[in-house]
Amino acid sequence: MPAMRAEDSIPVQPADSTVAPVAVADEVMDSIDIKLFEWMIAGLDTTPCSMKPDTAALPDSTYKRRLQALPCIVELPYNPIAKRYIQRYIKYGPRHTARIMREAEYYFPIFEEALGRHNLPYELKYVPVIESALRPMARSKAGAAGLWQFMPTTAKRFGLEVNSLVDERYDVYKSTEAACAFLQALYNIFGDWNLAIAAYNCGPGNVRKAIQYAGGKRDFWSIYPYLPHETRMYVPLFIASNYVFNYAGEHGICPDTIRTARMLTDTIVINERMHLRQVAEVLDIPIDDLRYLNPQYSRDILPGNKEYRLCLPMEQTTVFISQQDSILAYQARQLIYDRRAEIDMAQKTGIAGGFMVNGKMYYKIRQGDTLGGIAKKFHVTVSQLQKWNGLTSTNIYTGKNLRVSP
Repeated sequence: MPAMRAEDSIPVQPADSTVAPVAVADEVMDSIDIKLFEWMIAGLDTTPCSMKPDTAALPDSTYKRRLQALPCIVELPYNPIAKRYIQRYIKYGPRHTARIMREAEYYFPIFEEALGRHNLPYELKYVPVIESALRPMARSKAGAAGLWQFMPTTAKRFGLEVNSLVDERYDVYKSTEAACAFLQALYNIFGDWNLAIAAYNCGPGNVRKAIQYAGGKRDFWSIYPYLPHETRMYVPLFIASNYVFNYAGEHGICPDTIRTARMLTDTIVINERMHLRQVAEVLDIPIDDLRYLNPQYSRDILPGNKEYRLCLPMEQTTVFISQQDSILAYQARQLIYDRRAEIDMAQKTGIAGGFMVNGKMYYKIRQGDTLGGIAKKFHVTVSQLQKWNGLTSTNIYTGKNLRVSP
């Protein structure tokens, strides 16, 4: 989970806050585990798997042998803590795993290409599995965003553009490049991949302090009791992810159905100001498809003045090239130059406490909010909120994100 990530510089000095040097009680860990898995398996859209699971209890030697057989550079030890997370994946999260396996067929080749180019371990592709469950529009309560869950300051430090029009934390290619640089920097500090992975979650300052509390020991399991709660889960989850994705079939878990249209895409470099709706309407592409492929443009606008990437369905790339002038001219005044409505929306967003993601506005439900009150705040109707969010009643829950615009 990304909420504990510290905004430490690279290299860093230990932060001022302290981590209490006490072990974690099992009941506390169980409570954290349950909350984590409730988050991980919420809102799934999977189809049944026809494979028959192996329901027999496996001996520890089988788990250990399977982990040892994986071609990994990162150490993947088997112990009771790792076992707990492996079994939770298998017992409570098979549908969650099936969905991520479907998404992984699209994202893992992108991650692996970047990791290989940077000479980093391929198994680091499981970091965004833990961070975002491979949901490209994931956003944490702390403000981390995207597949790799970068905080804004860290994102900018590693070259990502984050402003009112562009948030490259949602760009799979650029955020992956930034994550490779961040992980390499963390490994350069600690010289151990498990510590680097832990520091990715909580910041290198917290890992340094845990090392101090552990008497200078520099391995994850020695500093485990002194880390923040979320980070104690992080490396065991990383081990469990490696296991489950490689041995899912042995436990009756298979990938969910893949959206093939998503696999056939191409990228064009644009250096002129453009609105996604210009592309959508001239080329007859659903605007939601374009937003899905280009989530980094939070208000549907490519700013221009430098090169930006536009991802399109593959069959539309040559058509785009041949009609680019027509696309740029289409409703340019309304969509690009006369942006009074856009400014009004931005002001309303700030005043009402909403935030924009991929051209749509969301609001995080607070204690005491009602659906009627939120509808009034954003000048919409209750029925519209129910429609946009798939709600069958007016019940809402604190902490959930509610879509408040069409």
